[in-house]
Amino acid sequence: MAVDVPEVEEVRELLEGLGEKELIKRLDSFVALNEGLESKRGKDFIRVSVLGFLEGLLVSLRKKYSGDTRIESLYEKVSARRRELDELFRKPAMQNLQ
Repeated sequence: MAVDVPEVEEVRELLEGLGEKELIKRLDSFVALNEGLESKRGKDFIRVSVLGFLEGLLVSLRKKYSGDTRIESLYEKVSARRRELDELFRKPAMQNLQ
């Protein structure tokens, strides 16, 4: 992957362990699509996009496999990293001038 998002491999390994072959295909397709947008959007934007996709995927897995601590742990990790990178794209709050 041109944009380094190590969580992609962690999620892929989890999906393999759960036997979710169709979700692996969707993950690979999404990552490939975003790699094509890297030059237009920038690496950090693509990282946030991929992490957001992983986060959504893990939310679905949490519902399907409730109680699986691997999913919960990985969700927390991905969610925290996405929020951290997402801050790069937020506009600073307007400060009232007095």
